[in-house]
Amino acid sequence: MKSSDFLIASLGKRLLDSPLSPTTAFIPDDATVAYDSDAVKLAEYVRKGETIPAFELAGPRAKIYHDPAWSKAAVLTAGGLCPGLNDVIKFLTSTLRNQYRVPIVYGIRYGYRGLNPASKLAPLVLTDENTDDIHEQGGTILGSSRGEEDTAVMVDTLMRMNINLLFCIGGDGTARCAHEIAIEAQRRGLSISVVAIPKTIDNDIGFIDKSFGFETAVATCGHFVSGAHNEAKGAYNGIGLVRVMGRDSGFIAAYAALANSYINYCLVPERKFTLEGEGPDALLPNLVERMNSKHHAVMIVAEGAGQELFENLPEMHDASGNLIHNDIGILLRDKIREYFKKLNIEVNVKYFDTSYAVRSGPCHGADAVFCAMLAQNAVHAAMAGRTDMVIGHWGDNFTHVPISLATRRRKKIDLNSQLWTSVRATTCF
Repeated sequence: MKSSDFLIASLGKRLLDSPLSPTTAFIPDDATVAYDSDAVKLAEYVRKGETIPAFELAGPRAKIYHDPAWSKAAVLTAGGLCPGLNDVIKFLTSTLRNQYRVPIVYGIRYGYRGLNPASKLAPLVLTDENTDDIHEQGGTILGSSRGEEDTAVMVDTLMRMNINLLFCIGGDGTARCAHEIAIEAQRRGLSISVVAIPKTIDNDIGFIDKSFGFETAVATCGHFVSGAHNEAKGAYNGIGLVRVMGRDSGFIAAYAALANSYINYCLVPERKFTLEGEGPDALLPNLVERMNSKHHAVMIVAEGAGQELFENLPEMHDASGNLIHNDIGILLRDKIREYFKKLNIEVNVKYFDTSYAVRSGPCHGADAVFCAMLAQNAVHAAMAGRTDMVIGHWGDNFTHVPISLATRRRKKIDLNSQLWTSVRATTCF
């Protein structure tokens, strides 16, 4: 990594005093968070005389770029649902209106579609009153959508509405679209701060150690896993099979396996396995051994696991261009039954598909706190004139991450990491 990869775009000099209280813990302009905490690697940078790659530290600045009294903000949510969307909307609204005294905050309906006049979706005006209790609701009061819209048309809309602060809540596809808007605004010489807030229960956005909604999703999985465990133990040779989200990264499955230690099998996209055959990667023979000794098992599988087991099926994509995976849960359910029937061994498979249940409810606990702090730091960044960036989290700090860096690669489980070592230590495959 190069230190230049971490540079954050700015609209210009910050000349205005922040309206926040003088007792606010303002962040110095040179405050950073080192990307790599490995002491040996840090020493090597110093030895070579190179600048240590580091994120810009998030937080309020004493000097800001945008004049709050003349500002108009817009908030949108795009992509799939996620616990905490309404929390982020609420705290963006309250921070803009109550801390910075921005007079108008628009809620754009149904994602980027709401920035296209052809959709005829009038925006909402977000206030303290209509966002007061939305954190108690799942989903998003603004609605969401997938698919591309013309960047020039969207920037035309922002110009027409005199919006100079745009907050885009979504995953990597949403962030890429926000990047295109920021670049087009820059090309036109427009002073529009575009800040993305990363949303994905898969926890797979790069250069960010945690995304909101993930902890709630893992906790929600626990209810299904508990049911699967009861079903498995309630029948002779019972198998509780739980399918969870995780298109390309298996973090939900891995964390759920550690949070619910009666899970015996954790299947993730990062680890390849076979159904039959010999060796440590052959699933079904291992499962037979488990049935012969314990007579029950609980298995959790991420949606993107085992895709190599499907043959001669055409690729399909959703409106955002994401590859639609084949249903590994159904495949495993049927293959397990077929394999045991061939061996003349009784088996009782109970299948649980948690996909939409884990993402459609409200968030809670530490996850709700995380949403609030993400939103507040997004507003601080935008008011300071930062743009084309994502609010991230690294270690114990909130950070500014260039969108181009955050979307460079998808975060995946490292099979040599402490996380996966812990999962392997508590499971039998």
